[in-house]
Amino acid sequence: MAVGFDIDDTVLFSSPCFYYGRQKYSPGNDDYLRNQAFWQEINAGCDRYSVPKEVARQLIELHKKRGDTLFFITGRPPTEGEQLTEIIASTFAIEGMRPVVFTSGPDKTSFIRDHALHTYYGDADSDIISARNAGARAIRVMRASNSTYYPLPDNGALGEEVLVNSTH
Repeated sequence: MAVGFDIDDTVLFSSPCFYYGRQKYSPGNDDYLRNQAFWQEINAGCDRYSVPKEVARQLIELHKKRGDTLFFITGRPPTEGEQLTEIIASTFAIEGMRPVVFTSGPDKTSFIRDHALHTYYGDADSDIISARNAGARAIRVMRASNSTYYPLPDNGALGEEVLVNSTH
């Protein structure tokens, strides 16, 4: 079957990159998130400093052993020279990995539907809603309490399955 994974706070603890970007591009506010220079820098390799989540490692291994088709989808905008695909492939030993899908926003419904994903893992409410709207099984991966992405979601509030102890 085809399964999908959100990236930030689901597969990678990427807060170090976002913290860096905020300090460099807009100290004290979130304007950096609307700055294309920030996204260019982040997608071009900052994720070498993101910490792989152990729960993601286990889930990816499980799905690889089953022979499932893996997709990685992010709300980040696309940029020239992205290295995120290679970083994820290398970090999680995924041979022949498909390129990361950049949606430029939180709605991932059309991609999930168009690729008939059976299951989608994500940390944000928008991930759960997108998966459900596309007819996929939505599973919440818990966001670490020290994430730079606030507010923290209310795990299970949407009636979704939640992976316990999945903050790391």
